[in-house]
Amino acid sequence: MLALAGCGGIQSATNPGGRGADAIYGLWSVFLVVCAVVWLLVMAALVWAMLRRRARHPMALAPELDSDPNTKRRLRRTVELATVATLVILLGLTGATYGVVSKIFPVHPRTDLTIELTGHRWWWEARYELPGTSASVVTANEIHLPVGADVTFVLRSDDVIHSLWVPNLDGKTDLIPGQTNTLTVRADRPATYRGQCAEFCGLQHAYMGLFVVAESPPKFDQWLETQRRPAPPPDNPDVRHGLDVFMANCASCHRVRGTGATATVGPDLTHVASRATIAAGRLPNTPGNLGGWVADAQQQKPGVLMPPMRLPPADLQSVLHYLGTLR
Repeated sequence: MLALAGCGGIQSATNPGGRGADAIYGLWSVFLVVCAVVWLLVMAALVWAMLRRRARHPMALAPELDSDPNTKRRLRRTVELATVATLVILLGLTGATYGVVSKIFPVHPRTDLTIELTGHRWWWEARYELPGTSASVVTANEIHLPVGADVTFVLRSDDVIHSLWVPNLDGKTDLIPGQTNTLTVRADRPATYRGQCAEFCGLQHAYMGLFVVAESPPKFDQWLETQRRPAPPPDNPDVRHGLDVFMANCASCHRVRGTGATATVGPDLTHVASRATIAAGRLPNTPGNLGGWVADAQQQKPGVLMPPMRLPPADLQSVLHYLGTLR
């Protein structure tokens, strides 16, 4: 327990970084204190009863119940008071829970930014809805938010039931095929928070993670402007060859804006080099990890849709050089 108490920060409901998580943490604290007090009172009553009975009947193995009417009357009154106290506590906790749920899921939430988040096996697709512009911003497994803004996630699933849970920011909400759910989140301080699919969705459920980067509004605007841009054209023969290899082997599943790759089976790779991780948080985004993932993703996440790419070493290096330019 002491070792687990040291865990936290990047994915912890006890380290709230947003309005919803702060409300949940407050409710959890109330439950913890109330339940601890009740437990201590029950244990104290149990110990008192054992010691009292032993003092009154030191030699009896199975003493008879006291038949004194006054004792029975006191016991009945004690049970009645305990029952009323239990009812009051339960009603109080129910009311507190309802208040928190109403705060987390308001009927008419205020929205500064809308992100359509789609769950796939086993990765996340985020599409930013930007009024007044035709340039779409699509990313995968890494979401950027402006601090202090109310961001509404429109949650959908492409295959099975998933569940979005970023403990530091808010409670979890399910993504259900054929149904649209929403969750409004507000980050109160800049940080990087880890999220996770919280509904078992198959073999790689444990490796269906994502990162939420909460940053100042100017930094977010700068990131968004960069994400709007198409992929840069190759600037040397090696990168140009990497693009050719990509188009021949990867374009049937992935999209790179500014090229002829327009498929949507896998994640959008237009700015893949700017992401901190690959494979839905499974691996840091380094050339070595990316090369291993391209060559044989099944070694890292067995069951994913991406097949092994048996490329000659020179072609693989060229593809990695090209992917490294997609920032």
